[in-house]
Amino acid sequence: MQIRSLLSLAALFVSTLGLQAALAPSAAEIAPLQAGAKAPAVNLTTVEGADLDLAAALAQKPTVLIFYRGSWCPYCNRHLAALATIEPQLLAMGCQILALSPDEPAGLRAMTEKNHLNYRLLSDHAMQAASAFGVAFRVDAKTIETYKGYGVALTPVPGEPAARWLPVPAVFVIGRDGTIKFVHTDPDYKVRLSPDAIIAAAKSAL
Repeated sequence: MQIRSLLSLAALFVSTLGLQAALAPSAAEIAPLQAGAKAPAVNLTTVEGADLDLAAALAQKPTVLIFYRGSWCPYCNRHLAALATIEPQLLAMGCQILALSPDEPAGLRAMTEKNHLNYRLLSDHAMQAASAFGVAFRVDAKTIETYKGYGVALTPVPGEPAARWLPVPAVFVIGRDGTIKFVHTDPDYKVRLSPDAIIAAAKSAL
């Protein structure tokens, strides 16, 4: 029993080290996965609170995978609302939209209802996907305090109670075989890929 406990602790330690390795010091220093790479296998949470295997979801059809900061971010709200306007075109092309954020299910519901979204929002509260896709970054102390003043509670970094992290907003177009076909990120969270550019990227990928 003692050996089993030690092995569990060791596995947790290695897992935490892996997350730390994927945590960029700043938004400008992220190293996102590039076209040609395979989408990593990670677990997410649905609006209903159920577990979801990202690999299984990607295998259903070509996917426009979105990383956004959270329901509290006005730029994310505008971007996700804009995505809703092109969803019919993407569906006609055989594509689906999946949008990931550190929000817990309650935040996903708020975002869905506020922007009248039909596509799926998924919780990456543990930042597994953001880390694995290379878009997670450490939030500086001043920004943490600023957001705290607005009532925004950012996600803690494992093993660092005072540290917080976020995903850089990103767009990945991924084929049914899990291969990344297109990537767009920008360290300036106010800059988002336009709906027309997303449609063009999806057409090119297909």
